[in-house]
Amino acid sequence: MAPSGQRRSSYSKRAQYNLFTGYILAGIGALLGAILLGLSFFQPTLFGGPRGAAQDAASPATETVAAARTGSKGLWDSISGYYRAGSKNAELRREMELARIRLQEAEAIRQENLRLKGLLDLQDKDRTPVAVARLIGSSSTSTRRFAYLGAGSDDGVTVGMPVRSPRGVVGRILETGGSSSRVLLLTDSESVLPVRRAGDEIVAFAEGRGDSLLRIKLINLGINPLRPGDMFVTSGAGGYYPPGIAVAIVTELTDDGGLARIVSDPAATDFVAIEPIFEPEAAQGATTPIEEELGD
Repeated sequence: MAPSGQRRSSYSKRAQYNLFTGYILAGIGALLGAILLGLSFFQPTLFGGPRGAAQDAASPATETVAAARTGSKGLWDSISGYYRAGSKNAELRREMELARIRLQEAEAIRQENLRLKGLLDLQDKDRTPVAVARLIGSSSTSTRRFAYLGAGSDDGVTVGMPVRSPRGVVGRILETGGSSSRVLLLTDSESVLPVRRAGDEIVAFAEGRGDSLLRIKLINLGINPLRPGDMFVTSGAGGYYPPGIAVAIVTELTDDGGLARIVSDPAATDFVAIEPIFEPEAAQGATTPIEEELGD
């Protein structure tokens, strides 16, 4: 039989020497490792220099790896942020819109509180409002100008009582029901109110035109002393309104007076105060539009 192609190491001197040399090197390595391990326990600072040199040698490579890792992370964040930007912007817009709505609601509540506080301060201590009510409607499709209040005879409201807002005169009570009233506004074509210019004794009548303006007609004709921006207030004549309440501001001059914008716009008024008639005896005999304001 032919001899086998593979021979055991015991049959080869060279193989035996190689195996013996491997054992010797392994033993030397183990002994050297044990010695170094023992030195590291008893002399920790002995290998500080070699460790520092090795760290210095490996530092550029580790910095490169760290920079690459940080750059890849930043790139990924940029890419993911780009794709998330649309949804984030939409969410922020919704939040801002909601915040604006809440801000406007808070501002509306603040303004309503200011109006209500203003109504509480409308009267002198000896003139208490009969009622404070909300304007619940008004006419807007005809030349007649009426408004409706949520207070009536059950609240002590009677015909002729003046109605005012924190800004000035609104009108006076024309009709009353149990829980509601109809108000003749200053801008009604049948409304005539005696007024004077604030700061002096120039007297006139403020007549409604059926629109948003009043016609200021001077009693003493001659050279027109009015100027745009003049404020007119109630004169107290006629007995319905107390003197000194704001009525209108002149915006345009005419031959016998001017046109004026009312100070207290009913369209922008929520709450009003119904006051007692200033001088009931002077107002009892009124029969015509002018007499209703001036009294007989």
